[in-house]
Amino acid sequence: MKKDDGTSEEDGEVFGGDSYHDLSSNDLSYSDHSLVTSGPVHDWEEEKTTDFFDDGTMTYFWRAHTLTTLVFMICFLLYEALTPPDEDMVDNTKRGLVASVSAFILLGVTVTPDGPFKRPHPAIWRFTFIISIVYELGLIFMLYQSASGARQLLKHIDPKLGEPMEEKDYGGNCHLYDQENPDDPYHNIKDKTDLFVPLHFFGWWLKTLLLRDWWLCWVISVMFEILEYTLEHQLPNFSECWWDHWIMDALLCNGLGIYCGLQSLKYFSMKTYHWRGLWNIPTYRGKLRRIMAQFGPYVWVDYDWKPLSSLGRWFSMLGIIAIFLLAELNTFYLKFVLWVEPGHWANLVRLIFILPWGAVALREVFQFLDDPDFMKFGRQSWLFLAIVCTELLIVIKFGWETVTIPFPSHVVTLWMTIFILLVLWTVWNFYIDPYTIKVDSKDIERRREHWSQVRAIETKLSPSESRLFDPKVFFDKFMQKGSKED
Repeated sequence: MKKDDGTSEEDGEVFGGDSYHDLSSNDLSYSDHSLVTSGPVHDWEEEKTTDFFDDGTMTYFWRAHTLTTLVFMICFLLYEALTPPDEDMVDNTKRGLVASVSAFILLGVTVTPDGPFKRPHPAIWRFTFIISIVYELGLIFMLYQSASGARQLLKHIDPKLGEPMEEKDYGGNCHLYDQENPDDPYHNIKDKTDLFVPLHFFGWWLKTLLLRDWWLCWVISVMFEILEYTLEHQLPNFSECWWDHWIMDALLCNGLGIYCGLQSLKYFSMKTYHWRGLWNIPTYRGKLRRIMAQFGPYVWVDYDWKPLSSLGRWFSMLGIIAIFLLAELNTFYLKFVLWVEPGHWANLVRLIFILPWGAVALREVFQFLDDPDFMKFGRQSWLFLAIVCTELLIVIKFGWETVTIPFPSHVVTLWMTIFILLVLWTVWNFYIDPYTIKVDSKDIERRREHWSQVRAIETKLSPSESRLFDPKVFFDKFMQKGSKED
């Protein structure tokens, strides 16, 4: 009989165990704009009291192995200490900095507490968190340099960096069909189809998985196109044709990315999460499926942001949108003021790390806003906010001549109109409109119960002292199982 994960009973249950971790759309409602969530249909009290048998394959895999890590680090440092010294001062300085940063990363990955995400391994998320600390420290150091000094620092990463570059202008001839060029009348479309096309598509696919809300994705997508119109007098590559803005970027690339992201959200939201230890699966095919499933979520939590549920939540959502857009703008301004080519690997590395930082930060922010018992602002959220603000300060300091270029009058009029309409709508919705849905005590209790369920499941995921791998216990259980089969 086929299961929802594609395995059969003969393969062994990939998502096996003593009970199901089924947070379906009925339990954690996948809602794009609804202000009301349905009550739980799963027996969570029974779920909390279920005793899970751990065969040791997960707890041993998840342990930090602090002593083993320390031994390897000491051995490496011992090798460096016994190696004949190099008289090159510059090379020694670089190697010393790399070793210091590596030791800090190793220490952080080993001792830093786990965050909200633990798959495929908690060490991966601890690593990305420590990298965000290193990146923020690097930004602070760069902030104390001059513009030319900061560009020269980048040459230590890659000698090709820090050189003046020519920004590509995407405006100019905006004809879809250029009759003046009969040999290649569609050259305008071909010229504007570059690296940013796949980046837009895959970027918004992943951003949708981060935001987990269709309206929030579309608001940010449209607002960024408006910001490109607003800032095209400062950055030449923001000057695009109208069809490049709204058809190629917003509708095709961003729209298809958001659609694929929503389909992925529906898949994760409706999926039944049911896990077994690897060695409890009898067949190699089932074990392989279980290993692949390790790279998916342990349990899925949908984000029902409820932006209109309260004035505080509304302002919080405006803040999330603003920070998201600012992080997007920093990508373009940083490469402009630091002279980093758009196709350089440094830009890609930054974008790759921003995705897990943003994923954890959004989860922490959502729980901070939605969980009545979660009173602490998340550490990754705090650090992500610090990174975005520090990047902005670097842009302002090194690109002062660029960011102080006066805005055209029509741009000022546009944003004044948007601001006034936003203020008027906020006053109407939260102070005048009698039909606005207010948060009541039942909603608070419903959210408290919801997050207690999530914490109960996440607690079972983490290896506790009582469930650490004991070889003797595992061997006894293995022998008992073999005797029963005989």
